[in-house]
Amino acid sequence: MSIAVFGSINMDLVVRSPHIPAPGETILGSDFVTVPGGKGANQAVATAQLGLPVHLIGAVGDDGFGQQLRQSLRDYAVDITHVQTIRGASGVALITVDDKGENTIVVASGANMRMTAGILDAVALALDDCKSLLLQLEVPYDLVLTAAHLAKRRKLMVILDPAPAPQKPLPAELYALADIITPNENETLALTGIAPVDDASAAAAANVLHQRGAQHVVIKRGAQGVVWSHAGQQQIIPAFVVPAVDTVAAGDCYNGALAVALHDGMLMPVALRFAAASAAIAVTRRGAQSAMPNRREVLALLGQVG
Repeated sequence: MSIAVFGSINMDLVVRSPHIPAPGETILGSDFVTVPGGKGANQAVATAQLGLPVHLIGAVGDDGFGQQLRQSLRDYAVDITHVQTIRGASGVALITVDDKGENTIVVASGANMRMTAGILDAVALALDDCKSLLLQLEVPYDLVLTAAHLAKRRKLMVILDPAPAPQKPLPAELYALADIITPNENETLALTGIAPVDDASAAAAANVLHQRGAQHVVIKRGAQGVVWSHAGQQQIIPAFVVPAVDTVAAGDCYNGALAVALHDGMLMPVALRFAAASAAIAVTRRGAQSAMPNRREVLALLGQVG
């Protein structure tokens, strides 16, 4: 059995700068790189790097970026049978990374938002061989919702990363279709109106998501770890202390690793720890997909900290 990911495929245009510029401020950056990204593609690569077969469903444009993105995914052993080529531009993300490893991202969705309902046939085919489906919000919401329905009919686990932070309300039924929802701090605020600045406020935000139908809520708080909430109980899973170089795609790495751990039969607290170790390794490296660790590296880190 494998894992399916339905989501975005982008080319990341990344510049490093001393700090994140304020509105109207012009600063001089340093290194510039062009690297494959997109939340869907990142989660697929994270899964493949950890040793599980993964099907990616999505779209690229018929431009040069589209060709490069396809080849890069093949190189990472991601199954791209169900990646469509759509006329026009591929998705791109304009990313600034400061000296502390923090980032800002602006996405021009391109082919990702030009997908139509026809892509759902590819989703259905991919799911027939899968145990779980990973979703994000860089593709049209109606397609995400229908993909979740297709997965639940097949009794698959659905893991929803509500990223980027929603600018409009999510379809109400999507909460109940997701077995696990994994917002970060900004996304939690956007979804619930509650900023998870501490354990108590994170628990309150999780309760709002439970009221909407979410079963497992995993609020990602960066260096503060995650708050996992389920069946009226909350547990703090601490983050690993590492020197952060680049936080781009750390959340994508986390979700891919969580899916792998649960696929392998780990209990939720253990799976969350495995995901935290994976993301910790990713933030010590530059780039998105190139930063994803393999299983040996994750197990080594877990062994070092007991």
